[in-house]
Amino acid sequence: MRRFALFALALAGLLPAAAEAQQRTRLTVYTALENEQLQPFKQAAEAALRDVEIAWVRDSTGVITARLIAERANPRADVVWGLSVFSLLQMEGLDMLEPYTPVGADALRPSMRSDRSPMTWTGMDAFVSAICFNTVVAQQRNLPRPSTWDDLLNPAFRGQIVMPNPNSSGTGFLTMAGWIGRRGEAGAWDFMTRLHDNIQQYTHSGSAPCNNAARGEFGVGISLDMRAVTLRNQGAPIEIIVPTDGVGFDLEATAIMRGTRNLDAAKRLADFAVSRAAMTVYGRFYALLALPGVDASVSGYPAEFSQRLVDADFRAIALQRDRLLRDWATRFDGKSAPRN
Repeated sequence: MRRFALFALALAGLLPAAAEAQQRTRLTVYTALENEQLQPFKQAAEAALRDVEIAWVRDSTGVITARLIAERANPRADVVWGLSVFSLLQMEGLDMLEPYTPVGADALRPSMRSDRSPMTWTGMDAFVSAICFNTVVAQQRNLPRPSTWDDLLNPAFRGQIVMPNPNSSGTGFLTMAGWIGRRGEAGAWDFMTRLHDNIQQYTHSGSAPCNNAARGEFGVGISLDMRAVTLRNQGAPIEIIVPTDGVGFDLEATAIMRGTRNLDAAKRLADFAVSRAAMTVYGRFYALLALPGVDASVSGYPAEFSQRLVDADFRAIALQRDRLLRDWATRFDGKSAPRN
């Protein structure tokens, strides 16, 4: 009898947990977040939404964007959380996004939220193109310190530069978009053609060029601010250079996919994504946040990032995205790294 009573008590203790597990809604969330961000974001969301489980599908921006568009007739994603606004605006044009204004979204910076009513996407943070300059390699190979993008055209940098492929990397695309915003399309193609002479390789990851530079494989990696700051804080011998002639930037954003079978849970995740609690998590990695008044905790960001952003018409560039990427591939894809 005593053994039966103990078993009954144990079973009773398991029942609430089992019931909670059965009641949790599993959301398939597509993302291009960095790998080290996935667990903190998941933990924060599931702590706030006790009946929701996040199931990540993660890849680079270009791959995730292509996959979402390929699946649009039969969507598999419930939510996109952490993807380039250029990609989401392209999907908006294809009527792939569920209109919904999350609770609290009106408090976001106007430039970092959808201008539609109801909204189709909401911003999280901004990330910026940057130059990772290995000072040790520069000294060994007599490389001059660049302060503008045009400085990278110096023949001294021949074979010393690596940058992301815009077709597979959001960082590569935002960098190209920044050059277009600053120089106009014709001027940007001229610049990229001359820069191509000095490029050793185009990677399929936005983080890879800075990783390469930090390891001393190249003198210069054109990459993104978050990766540059992380590596510098870890002791890598790199200087983070924000070119004085302006840098391109992109917004990480959240959207609900039209056709989700878990609309209620998706809306609550969208609510969380614009909350102060979520912004605090974003601020562990990024300095430019969508919600004013939230202090980022990441250290080591140069102040010049926020001062040197190029004016960008996100929607206009998004509508030209496919053509721009085709043109880029025709001109420059010969130096792209092999795809795994």
